[in-house]
Amino acid sequence: MEKVISGIQQMGIGIPNVHEAFDFYRKVFGTDVKVFEEAAEANLMLPYTGGEPRSRHAILAMNLESGGGFEIWQYTSRTPQPADFELHLGDLGIFICKIKSRNVDKAFSEFKSKGVNIISEVTTNPAGQKHFFMKDPYQNIFEVEEGYTWFKNEQKATGSVFGAVIGVTDTERSKAFYRDVLGYDTVVFEEEGTFKDLTGLPGGSRKIKRVLLKHSQGRKGAFSRLLGPSEIELVQLLEDKPKKIFENRLWGDLGFIHLCFDVARMDLIRKDAEAAGQPFTVDSGNSFDMGEAAGHFTYCEDPDGALIEFVETHKVPVMKKLGFYLNLKKRNPEKPLPNWMIKAMGINKVK
Repeated sequence: MEKVISGIQQMGIGIPNVHEAFDFYRKVFGTDVKVFEEAAEANLMLPYTGGEPRSRHAILAMNLESGGGFEIWQYTSRTPQPADFELHLGDLGIFICKIKSRNVDKAFSEFKSKGVNIISEVTTNPAGQKHFFMKDPYQNIFEVEEGYTWFKNEQKATGSVFGAVIGVTDTERSKAFYRDVLGYDTVVFEEEGTFKDLTGLPGGSRKIKRVLLKHSQGRKGAFSRLLGPSEIELVQLLEDKPKKIFENRLWGDLGFIHLCFDVARMDLIRKDAEAAGQPFTVDSGNSFDMGEAAGHFTYCEDPDGALIEFVETHKVPVMKKLGFYLNLKKRNPEKPLPNWMIKAMGINKVK
C-alpha cells in the first residue's frame, strides 16, 4: 500500500479583499468554478496565527482546463499585513505561483490587452519552456509557463496552478524533501549563475542556483486527471543572504501562504514527513467540516519553513445547486473519478 498524491489541490493566497480577488483570478486565470465559500474561524492553525483563533473568509476556485485551484483567503478579524521589505527572488518561502498554458504567446497577448501587469517578455527557461511573469493587483508574482496534460478544453488563455518557485537555503536538502515526501524525483535542470529569463523579477539579476523538479510517476487519486502534473523550482542565493518571506507575520497575511496537495492515506504521508525531519505541525484529526466540503487536513514545513498542506478530501460539492455532494471516504483512493463527474462541477461556475 502506497501513499496517494493526486496533485496540487490549491495555492493558498492571503489577500485584502476575497471577492475582488476572486473576480480577478476568474477573469484572468479562468478559475471560475467556486468549489466552496466559507466565513469561519481558523482555530486549528494556532502555531501560525499568533496562538489565537482568527476569523477569515475563504473561497476555493478551480479551472476545469487543468491544474490546481486558488484558496483565496482573507482575514476578517484583523488587517492582513504585507512584508515590511520588498520580496526578492531567493527569499525563503513560496515566491512565485506557476500557471500552466497551452499557448504562452497567446496568453501574453491576451493579458496585455486586458491591462494585466506583465513584468517580463516571453522567454525560455533552461529547459526550453516558454514563460513570462506577471503580477496580480496585490503584488503576487505568477509565472505563465508551457504546460502539459489537460483535462478539458474551454478555450481559456491558461489552466491554473502548475507549481511554485520556492526560495531555499540548501537545494540538496530541499531536493530530498520534495522527492521523498511529495514525489518530485526528476531533476529537469540544475544550473548556477545569472539568468536572462529572470531579469524582470525583483532580485532576478543575482547569482543563484536554480533547480527544476518534476515527478516521474503519474499522479493517482480522485482528482488526479483534473489537477494534472506539476513542477517545483528551487532557488538558492549564492552571494546574498535571503530573508524569510513570512518573517514576523502570520499565516493568512498577504502573499502565498501555503501550497496544498490533495492526498489519501494520510498516515503514510505522516511517516514520510517524519522520516524527512519535517513532522506535521497541524493536524485537524479525522475530519474537518468546511461547510460545503469536508476532509482531513495537515501541515508540515519544508526545510526552510514554507508551509505545505495536505488535504484528504471526504466530501466535495459536485453539483451543489442540485444538492449533489460526493462522499469519497468509501472509494478506492487510487482510482480517478469519472470525467463526467469532474465536468459536472462546471455547474458551479461563476460567469
